[in-house]
This record gives sequence, structure tokens and C-alpha cells, in this order.
Amino acid sequence: MEATPLTQQTFEFNDKVLQDELHRLGLKVNHHEENIRFLKSEINTVQESIADLRIKLGKGVVIANNGTSVQEAETLVIQSILNQEKTAASLVCHLRKYEQTQIMKDVLGVVATLGKVNDDNLSSLLSEYLGIDNMLGLVCNTYNCIKDLEIYDNKGIINKKEGIHRLAGTIGRPLDGRFTVFCLENIRPFSGKVMIDDRQRHLILHKPRLPSGEAPPGFLGFAVNMIHMDEAYLGYLTPNGHGLRETLFYSLFSHLQVYKTTADLRSAIPLINDGAISLDGGIFRPNGSFCLGDWKNVEVKFTVAASLVDSSTHGSTTEMEYQVKLKNWEKERLIEDLKREEELLKQVKDLFANLKQQLMDSRLISPSVAKRVQVSPTNRSPATPGSNPFSATRGSNHFAASPGSSPFAATPRSNPFAGTPGNSSFAAKPPHMR
Repeated sequence: MEATPLTQQTFEFNDKVLQDELHRLGLKVNHHEENIRFLKSEINTVQESIADLRIKLGKGVVIANNGTSVQEAETLVIQSILNQEKTAASLVCHLRKYEQTQIMKDVLGVVATLGKVNDDNLSSLLSEYLGIDNMLGLVCNTYNCIKDLEIYDNKGIINKKEGIHRLAGTIGRPLDGRFTVFCLENIRPFSGKVMIDDRQRHLILHKPRLPSGEAPPGFLGFAVNMIHMDEAYLGYLTPNGHGLRETLFYSLFSHLQVYKTTADLRSAIPLINDGAISLDGGIFRPNGSFCLGDWKNVEVKFTVAASLVDSSTHGSTTEMEYQVKLKNWEKERLIEDLKREEELLKQVKDLFANLKQQLMDSRLISPSVAKRVQVSPTNRSPATPGSNPFSATRGSNHFAASPGSSPFAATPRSNPFAGTPGNSSFAAKPPHMR
């Protein structure tokens, strides 16, 4: 006679045990997924640090390519600009030697003279990418400098007796044609963050990533961060507190990427938004065009200093190389931890799926269990005709997660077989309702 309550209690107890175990496994799944997200974030951070250290390695002016000193390399660049006769850049370089007018004080310099690179190929490629007009562009601090350089009469015709044209006439080097002038005050600066503790003020840029999280093969960095500036220009800031790298060089290069080979560049095209160059001569412009054919002899390019050790770097090159090794070891350990967490997550998910299937199977066979139980007529409490006291509400799914909830988190201590209070199909009816 007591078989029915005992069987029901056993079934409900087993059901509750399975639900509690599913809930516990769901929490473990969430825990492993959170660990995986954290480890991936840490790996990306370490990769960024490794890339930044490699960019800093070998920076500070010591020896230029071809065995010439940096001073000699700078002189060669100035001479190449002077050879561009009848240009504003040539005139500015000439006047800087002999005359210091107010106009010359407001002109910061020529683009080609404001930065250095540590590789001859890189210098030629960046110069070719920018073009001769940009390389010979003048850089002014304020818009007032632009107005003083060239003055117009009432009809909008250039007054050759004023501004830079007057200076050109006084030394017998009249200007011919147009020339580019960059106004730092009006350039929209880089909107991201810079490395505050780095005197070179390198920009913090998001490096391209493959689906695996790794940087594409052959990626060396961004061109804007490969320009090295002399101490004379490091302290310069616009009225809004922006340096040359955030204004001038970012406006010229934006997110231009640098790769080892053209093959590396082409394989990374889906990850390139603002163009790319490769050290073997490849150029891929932001508009989607490629530069093919033989290299041209670039007339004006950046000063090349093969060994640049940033004066702001307090550690030696050996120390930085050691830091790179430490970061690589840290990355390897994190990758091992990530693989272990992924394997644990797979195991827990498999166990969860098996247990969920076991629970579903037990609920499917429960009606046949109830029918086989013999109940005394006096204690009988029939369910509503057509209903199944062991089945869930039609159309409901006790395994379906609520919107926004984890699909693995079971509802704590919930019992899908428990009836609504006061409406249990197993409750005995009062005598007057029998």
C-alpha cells in the first residue's frame, strides 16, 4: 500500500540529485570559460609587450648604414634637399644656415629632417610611400605661420615681395610651383593612448591578429612607431599637448603596417586597413592598389641610423633581450595553461551532456513506472483525466535556459515535477468531493 509514495519520493529524490549535479557542472563550465577568457587576454598582453620590446631594441643614434656617422648621414639628407632647387624645402634649409627670420623660427623643419629610421630599405620605402611632395613638406607650428609664409593682394594673387617669396628673391633662389605645408595646430591628432613612460611617445596601436590570436607571420610593427625623433623635437608639444608622432607622423602613416617580405604582406591582406609595406620592396596602399616593378632611386629620404638605442631606455640591449626571453617563457606557460583549461572544459561539457541525457531519459520512463504501481481505492487520488502527474506542462522545457542565463546553469533546487501549492494532483480530496 505504501509503494506509491515511496516510489514517488525515490523518483523525486533522484531527479533532484541529478538537477543539483547539473547545476554544479554548469558552474564549473562557467568557471573554466572565465579562465579561458582571462588567459587569452593575458596572452594578448604579453604578445603586445614582446612586440614593443622588439621595436625598442636597437634604438639610439650610433652608426648609420654604409659605415657613415649619423652626422654625415644627416648632412647627406640636407644636401639631397638642397639639390631640389626652386623648392620651399631647399630654401628653408639654405636660410637656416645664414638667416634666422621670424618666418624661419615658426617653421619647425622639413618632413625628411624630422625623423630617422634604422634600416636603409625602410627609409627608401617610407619615402617612396609618402612621395617627394610630402617628404619636402614644411612643418609649421601654428596657422599664423601659414599666413606669414604666403601673402595675397586684394585680387588673390600671390605677393612675391612678401613672405617666403621675398626671402627667395633676396638670395636668388625663386620658388617654382606649389609646395606642401603641414600645420600641426590643425592636424587631427591620434585619438588613442601613447606610452607615457616612453620619451619617444610611441603610440599604443592594436596589432593585427589571426583567428588563433597570433600576429600574422612577418609582421614587424607600424611605420608610425618606427620613426625615431631627436631630442630636439621630443619636447615639442602642440597647445593641446600632442607631440610630432601623434600629429605629423600619424597623419602621414596612420596604421601603415610593416612586414618582412611581400609574401608575408599578401597573406595578411585581410588584416590590413591602412596599407602596408615590406622590406623587400612591396607596397600596398590603403586604396587597395599595389606598387609593382623595380624600385626607383629615391631622391630624398629619411636619415638612416642602423643602431638606434633610445636614450630614454635605462636598460642595455642585453637586458631588453633578456626581457623578451622572459616574456616568451611567460607566453609559453600561459598557452599551456590555456590548453589545460580547454581540455577541462571539454571534459565537463561532455559530463554535463551525458548527465542531462540521463535526466531526460528518467523523466521519459516515469509515466510507465506510475502505471505499474497498485494503489488502494481508499487512498487513491486520480489525476485530472488526460493529464500526467509526472509530466511537465505541455510546451515547457525544463532544460531551456532563461534569456541571458547560462545554458549550463540549472535552476537551484527546482523540481519540475512539483505541483503548484494547493493544486497537487496527488492531494486527497475532501469527503464531500469524492
